[in-house]
Order: sequence, then structure tokens, then C-alpha cells
Amino acid sequence: MVEWLIVSSPTSRRALTIGLLTCVTAVAFEGMAVVTAMPAAAADLGDLHLYAWAFTAMMIAQLIAIVVAGRVSDVLGPVRPLLIGLVVFALGIVVAALAPTMLVLLVGRFIQGLGGGAVYLTLMVVTAIAYDPAERARIMTWYSACWMLPSFIGPVVAAWLSKTLSWHWVFWSVLPFVVLGLALMAPGLAHLAQRAQPDAAGAAAPVPTHAAVAVALGIALVQVAGQRLEPLSLLWLALGVVLLGVWFRRLMPRGWGPAPGQALPTSQAGLPSVVNTRLLVSGAFFGAQSFLPLMLTTRGVALEVAGLVITLGSVGWMGGSWLQARRWLRVSRDQIIVAGAACVAAGIGLLAVAGWLGGTGLVLSGLGSVLAGLGMGLQSSSTALATMQLSPEAEIGRNTSSLQVGETTGNALFAGAAGTIFAALNPVAAGHVTFGWVMTAVALVAGAGVLTARAIGHVANHSLREA
Repeated sequence: MVEWLIVSSPTSRRALTIGLLTCVTAVAFEGMAVVTAMPAAAADLGDLHLYAWAFTAMMIAQLIAIVVAGRVSDVLGPVRPLLIGLVVFALGIVVAALAPTMLVLLVGRFIQGLGGGAVYLTLMVVTAIAYDPAERARIMTWYSACWMLPSFIGPVVAAWLSKTLSWHWVFWSVLPFVVLGLALMAPGLAHLAQRAQPDAAGAAAPVPTHAAVAVALGIALVQVAGQRLEPLSLLWLALGVVLLGVWFRRLMPRGWGPAPGQALPTSQAGLPSVVNTRLLVSGAFFGAQSFLPLMLTTRGVALEVAGLVITLGSVGWMGGSWLQARRWLRVSRDQIIVAGAACVAAGIGLLAVAGWLGGTGLVLSGLGSVLAGLGMGLQSSSTALATMQLSPEAEIGRNTSSLQVGETTGNALFAGAAGTIFAALNPVAAGHVTFGWVMTAVALVAGAGVLTARAIGHVANHSLREA
């Protein structure tokens, strides 16, 4: 593994770190702020039936970009795809900010997804090759902080900009952060670009781009089927499942499957289980978070209070990410992942209890949100670190891509499944039955993630090395 000393100047090292964090903040702020600004955009542009696709289009584009960026990073290194991703992300922001119609806004969101997916993947690869293993845990904590900060200030800033100026300025406000991050990273990236390219000897065959497109299309078809409960939906569901069944395996690391790791060296045997854990646990968390505000507001809880419950989850996430990097936490990395998955399952379990009991469920929902967020902070950072540690240098890009593809797929599928349960029960069942089943279903998915995490095997905790 390349050591941190490749950036010899302390100033360049510090600037690279700050630049990486700035870019993560920009991508995260864009995601959080747009959630708040989209109602204003929809009211202005019309075509409300396309509203949900403003988020789906970005997610599908991210999946494709993650695969392509991982493939390019393993061949050419991460610098060029990172720079291209930043430019494409900025272009998508401009298109969205200037959008005269909802359709153009969707195009802009798709372009943002292409750029944002490439940026986040390559940032992880840069982290893997520019920092030694003991440093990475702390960097991941800072990344989590950058993802969490917009959850506190993003909605407030976006609401103020939308009301004071217009929703267009929510997009424009992201551009300065992109430019600043790029400027700060430039010296450090120049050092990285001058290094020898990764040795591809022994690397797995590159991921075919058409496999990513097929999986993205499969996810879209499954979501279409879930949104419209009619006979024709069975066709879309069948086509989506076939596409996922045929091509998803091609996006996963070597050894992935029903019996993962059997043909892998000991050092890589747990990698498929790491990816599967991220897919299940993150997908369950995203599914629960998607319906938690709706559950609370339909029970008379003010929207601001429901938002505060979501914020409590962000606080828990930050706490978990901070905890996993502590040198005094003398447990192995795989044990941290298991603990994180268990916290997410327990937290969503509390949300399920709140769903079945009825009432406002505010106390249980707050506790469940904090606990699930704590688990996400533990497992999200640790699965990324475990992937870096278990990957040969020539496959870091591919395997990090697999991890993020798994997360994106899990988020889309399980949030879509929760939506299907909601759509089926809401017209005919009481509210506590509807939300009880929604939260129970995603809690069971998180429980499956705990079992998968236990199959990872031992992964050393390098943050203990300097303790």
C-alpha cells in the first residue's frame, strides 16, 4: 500500500485533507438541501408526477458512475476520474439551477448523480492510497462529520434561500464549495498523479459498464412496479428482477454469492460479507428513515419536531463514527461492524414498536433514531475501512465500487419495498398497522444484516496500532 509520505509537504498534506472534506461537504449539502428545495421547485415548474424521479434519477446515475469510476481508478489511478467527476457534478448543478422545466431539472439531477457518484468513489480511493491504515479511521470520522453537518444546516439554509431568493440559488450555493475543494486539493493531487499507476497483475477482470446500466435499469423497473400496484406492474417487476439477478453479481467482488469467500485467499475471504452487510443494514436504515417523518406527521407531530427526530439519528451517526476511531476501543474491526448492525436492527425495532403501538410514538421514535444512527456510524465507516484493508492495491477501486453499489442498491430496493407495503396497506388498514408492518419489514432486513456481519471473520483494527 502506498504510504502517506507521498505528499511530503505538511502544507500540501493539510490542504489535501481539507480539500477532500470540502468536496464531501459539497456533495452532502447538495443532497440534503435539495430535499428541502424540491417542493418549491415543483411548485414553480409543475409536473408534480415527476417529483419522485428527481431523487431516483440521481441514485441511478450514481450507481453507474460508481462502477465506471472504480474501473478507471484501478487502471489510471483516482486523480483523473476525481477531476472529471467534480466537473460533471458542477455541470449538473448549473443545468439544474437554470432548469426552466421539471424535465430539464431531472436531467440536471441525473448529471449531478454521475458526477457525485464518481467523486465519492474516487475520494475513498484517494483515502486508501494517501493515508496509512491508522490514519484512515480518523479520516472516515471527519468524512462522517462532513456528511452530518449538512443535515443540521442544509434544510435551514435551503429554506431561507428558497423563500428569500429562489430555489435556483440552492443549487448555485454549492458551486463555491466545489471550486474551493478542488483548489485546496490541487497540490496533493499533483503528487498522487505523479505516482506509478496501480499494478493490475492479479487483479480481477474489470466490471463491465453495461452491467451497471442493467442493474440501474432493474432498480428503476422494480421501483416503477412498486409505485403503481396494477397488473402491468408484475411485468415491470419481473423484468427488474431478471436484470438484477443476471447482472448484479458482475458488480460484486470476487467470491460474492450464496457461499461467499470459499475460493478467496484468507485475507479477502470476508470481503463479500462486508459488502452484503453494508447492502442490508444501510438499505434497512434508509427504508426506515424514508417513512419515519411520514409516520410521525400523520399522528399529529409537527414537521419541525419530526425533522428533529431525524436530526437525532444524525447525531447518533456522528457519535458512532467518532467511536469507531477511538484507540481505546480495543475490539477488532469486524466486531465493530457486528455491533453497528445490531444497533441499527435494535433501533429500527424500536421504530417498529412505535409503529404498532400508535399514539405519537415520539419517545420511542427518538430513541430508535439515535440508536440506529449510532449503528450506522459504526458500520458505515468500518465497512469502508475493512474493504480497503481486505483489498489488494490493484482492486481497491473495484471493491470500493462494489461496496457503494451494494449500498445504493440496498437503499433503492428496501426503500422501494417499504413503499410497496405502505401503498398496499394504507388505503385499507389502520395507520398503526400500516407503519407497524413497514418498520417491521425493514427491521427484519437489518436483522439479516447482523447475521451477515457475523460471517465476515477477523479483520484487524489498525486504529489500535499507535495506541
